[in-house]
Amino acid sequence: MSEKNKIRRRNFIKRSAAGIAGLSLSGRSFSDVNFPEQTGRVGIIGLDTSHSIAFTRALNDPRAEPEFLGYKVTAAYPKGSNDIKSSVDRIPGYTADVVKMGVEIVSSIEELLKKVDVVLLETNDGRLHLEQALQVMKAGKRMFIDKPVAASLADAITIFRAAKQYNVPVFSASSLRYIQGAKEIAEGSVGRVTGAFTYSPATLEKTHPDLFWYGVHGVETLFTVMGPGCKTVVRSFSDDTDVVTGTWDDGRIGTFRGIRSGRADYGGTVFGEKGIAVLGKYDGYNPLLIEIVKFFRTGIPPVKPEETIGIFAFMAAADESKENGGKPVEIAEVMVKAEARVSPAPGAAKTLK
Repeated sequence: MSEKNKIRRRNFIKRSAAGIAGLSLSGRSFSDVNFPEQTGRVGIIGLDTSHSIAFTRALNDPRAEPEFLGYKVTAAYPKGSNDIKSSVDRIPGYTADVVKMGVEIVSSIEELLKKVDVVLLETNDGRLHLEQALQVMKAGKRMFIDKPVAASLADAITIFRAAKQYNVPVFSASSLRYIQGAKEIAEGSVGRVTGAFTYSPATLEKTHPDLFWYGVHGVETLFTVMGPGCKTVVRSFSDDTDVVTGTWDDGRIGTFRGIRSGRADYGGTVFGEKGIAVLGKYDGYNPLLIEIVKFFRTGIPPVKPEETIGIFAFMAAADESKENGGKPVEIAEVMVKAEARVSPAPGAAKTLK
């Protein structure tokens, strides 16, 4: 490579790194927002996932956890995926289930937003999230977006950029972020984390990039213990298994194994300066829901947008590595390509420049 090309490449990487660090998010910080006192009316968009039922059952239970008190699902808009059969087929049954728990069914997101204070965007199909999320942000409602936050890295960037421009707090996370042991590791139980190996089911859905659909859960566990800052990604793929290895910018290595055959489960091993820890059992949805309700109360997202973008950049880079026969792919290059596909979101052209 000529010296001139080397300089160009260095500048390219610097621009990309700056992009993932700041996401080009201008405007005031969420801490500057003065929201009215929340009355706790929770609205759900999308009754095509079991998460909607689990969250409603937990919040609307007369014996609800103390952390949930004052927050109740009061209305829901059922749609929802249009063409993913496994999701579409759930809608009638799940709609009936939430009605039994006292939830009003509405015919549009616009109608929903008039009846609720905060929103759980649960639509299983990430392709619809940008359009749906924009309606919520325009209405000024705090919102949790379930996985995947979007079906492309470009849409994910646009969603968080719009949240900043509309000055509305938004966050997204997998319940696997709160797997047993992760909190203790974050608090230093093994000292500085030097590397990690995580695993989860990784079923594929043709409408989404491979890991976005389900592997995202194990990838989020990896980032939970490793932290942000992945630099390059290499992926090995077979019909039954994914092995995706990331090298962080400080030289640490983290690996995710996606399972599509045999026994599927969630977990991992974390290597630290003071010890080695095995992540414990998956604790279900309540640990995540506690954080969601806390977020609804305070408006402070427990997961920074930059980290969520980093997770989706990792998965997008894994797809590119697969397409290139397992060659290493730089996160910064993936970010630049995604940024090139980001355009002003529908209805927000004036704010998303």
